This record gives sequence, C-alpha cells and structure tokens, in this order.
Amino acid sequence: MWTVHEVRARVVDVQHRTARSVTIRLRPNGTWNGFRAGQYVRFGVDVNGVLMQRFFSPASSAHDTAEVEITVASNPAGTVSSYLRENARPGTVMTMSQARGVFSLPERRPQRLLLISGGSGITPVMSMLRTLCHENHAGRITFLHYAKSAREVVYGDELRELSRRYPNVEVHKVFPARERGGDLHGPFGIGHLLEAAPDFRTSPTYLCSGSRLRQAVRDLWAQQGIDDLLHTELFALDAACPASRNAGQVAIDQGVVRLSRSAVAVPAREGTLLDHAEAAGAKPRYGCRMGICHTCTTRKISGSVGNLLTGAVSDGQDENIQLCVSVPHGDVLLDM
Repeated sequence: MWTVHEVRARVVDVQHRTARSVTIRLRPNGTWNGFRAGQYVRFGVDVNGVLMQRFFSPASSAHDTAEVEITVASNPAGTVSSYLRENARPGTVMTMSQARGVFSLPERRPQRLLLISGGSGITPVMSMLRTLCHENHAGRITFLHYAKSAREVVYGDELRELSRRYPNVEVHKVFPARERGGDLHGPFGIGHLLEAAPDFRTSPTYLCSGSRLRQAVRDLWAQQGIDDLLHTELFALDAACPASRNAGQVAIDQGVVRLSRSAVAVPAREGTLLDHAEAAGAKPRYGCRMGICHTCTTRKISGSVGNLLTGAVSDGQDENIQLCVSVPHGDVLLDM
C-alpha cells in the first residue's frame, strides 16, 4: 500500500456515532508530517474506480501522531460522504495531503479560550479541545456546540467526560428547542454568551460551523468591535443551498446558465454554478466543492453571481469565479 512520497493511510476503526455520520480512524504512512489542531487535510478514496477527493479536518489530538480521526457527516447529495458512511471498513486505503490551513491554535496557548462549533463543524474544534487536554492546559476553556438535537451530537459522551475530568473545561450543548441533555436552547444570540461566557469580549474565539451560524457570530463580534478576537472556519455549504438566497441578500432570479464553448444552456435554479455546469453535461475540474482549493476557478464572461462564502454579488465581465461557491442571479455565461 505504501509509496515513497505520497501520504496514504489505512482505516483501522469505523464507528457510526449518529445516524448521519461516520467516524473513521486512519493510520498514515511515514510520509505524514502531522498537523496543528484546527487544520484540514485533503482525503482521497476510490469510488467505483474513480479517485474522489474531499477536505476534512482531523478531530484527533495533534499529539496523536500514530493515527488520525475524522468524522464525516453524510449528505444525501454528497458522493464521498455517503460512500464513506456506507462503505468505509478497517483495511480501506485512502490518500491524504499534508495538513493545510491557518485556522489553528496559536503556539502560545491563551489562558482563556472560547470554542464554538455547529453540526459537523465540531471536528477541528474538537481537535483543539483534545489537544489542550492532552497538554494538561490550565487555561479556562468554554465550548459551545450547536446541534439540531442531542442525537446529532457526535462527541456528546466525550465532551461530558472531558468537562468532568478537567475543571477548567466547561461545555454547553445548544439545541433549537428545550431538550434533555441541552444546556441552552434557541438560535445563537448574545444571551447564550452572557450565560455561558460572559467574558467573551476579551476571549480569543475559534469557530467552525455552517454559513448561518458563522455569519451570526461574525455579525455579533463586529457589532461588539471585537473582530480581531474571532478566528473562523467554514466546514461546508448548507445543504440544498438555502444560503444561496442570502448571497448579497439577492434572491436567485429566473435566468439561464450558458456554457460558451459547447453552446449548452440550463435554467438557473437553486444550487451552485458547479452544479449547473454538471447538469449541462460539462465535467469541470474541482476538488473540495467548498471554496478552499480553488480547483474549479473558471472565467465568467458575463452575468451576476453571488458568493456563498462572502455574501458578495458580482456582475462584472471577464472575471474569475469559483464555481463551487457561486450561485447565478439571472443569466450567466461561463467560459467552458
């Protein structure tokens, strides 16, 4: 299985801790250089004879040098996530890149930390917590995790155990409605912070979540004038692209997405331009499908598009866009 330069890893354990997720532990070969808690890795797996790659953040401690743990939330529209949930077994071989990303704990550990995660965005933040506990870090740590229900909390038992074992660790699970096992309820707001972390205005904060929670936290930090304390990572685009309607606060208009080289056109609908291009029969290059790797960057000849990550709307001509995080606002012409 091993190669001289390429990082490969063999699956050694598979667990299904929730109905929609799979937790996989892998043992990389000797070319793996490790990671800093919070970074992401490009993983590749053979799906029906095709190597498909996606980015996932390790959830394991950065000090666990022998193995790497990832938790993948299954998306009905996600080829790789669904494949891993159904088919990952001990012995499965996957490729890995070296770790990347600036979303990571600082070398000099803060004496006060606020960690916030939403859904499967828990993985890089869980890595941070595990790493700090591994180091017996004495600083105060508050962890807020937002989930749809108690059944959706992947690391619920471990979070409870860590908060019991380490007196400096405080964990708050937040669900939409009052529910057994939940500490807070309702959507994110300043009330949660005042109850769980009243000193948030002076606390370095690390957040990984979907776009809605991420934007709500960013807006509040901006209102409080403490943007410099917030470090964020976006784990994925929201399913079914309801966020696409929020890109620049402009709704997707009726229109047509055209491919200039093939003269093929498809009606504009909900979904990214990568989805539209594939629906038109094109096979654009892509890697992460979440705005990280830039593999799908393509020239937009004309038209207006919204960026799901930034909310910006661009209607300029002859500009490069990322297909996987851009949605059409009316007619769009792509150079492909």
